[in-house]
Amino acid sequence: MLIHRRTTRGRAAALTATLAAAVLALSACDAGSGGDGTDDAADKGLTVVAPGKPGEPAGTMSAEDALKAVAGSDAPNSADFRYTRMMIGHHEQALVLTALVPDRASSTPVKRLAERIAAGQRPEIAAMQGWLTNHGGDGREETHEHSAMPGMASDAQLERLRAARGKAFDTLFLELMITHHQGAVTMATEVLADGNNVLVEEMANDVVAQQTVEVDRMRGLMP
Repeated sequence: MLIHRRTTRGRAAALTATLAAAVLALSACDAGSGGDGTDDAADKGLTVVAPGKPGEPAGTMSAEDALKAVAGSDAPNSADFRYTRMMIGHHEQALVLTALVPDRASSTPVKRLAERIAAGQRPEIAAMQGWLTNHGGDGREETHEHSAMPGMASDAQLERLRAARGKAFDTLFLELMITHHQGAVTMATEVLADGNNVLVEEMANDVVAQQTVEVDRMRGLMP
């Protein structure tokens, strides 16, 4: 299951293709007239037809403006930063939940599921931390209360889980983790609508796909 929201990216891709075709045509003209075909399109005063948004007519812009638009089309926005920071914390709680499983669960399928969840979310945390570092996120840190993140288990729920054993633990773990995954899918869906960076989009799509499958599995394990 993949979520696509690339109206901006699709327009940028179309614009890139249009600009490339225009530059190639101009280079061909230069070659035919004895030029070397290496002059920049913007220096030639080239006008590019820019695809419009869905339902809107195409427009025109200079080659220089078109290049700037393409270069800036993937710039992270506040939704990208907010999602990445919050999802790191969200994933970290999932690791707390799964770490309780080996000594408390009675169900082998539940234990295996917890192992898969932990194995999948550790590298995702590293990837998101790397993304923040690469995009200057260290200087734009924000703090988020657990209650601001959908699906997060409360302190009281965590204490109940720590105290449970056997089948009671299995049931409570599955209930909390299903809610936790559903919250992550909500967050990912929101950034797919509001964010702008392609790497964040790819990470969010992975969250939606993987955690939707895992929710179905957990529901199948419920007593």
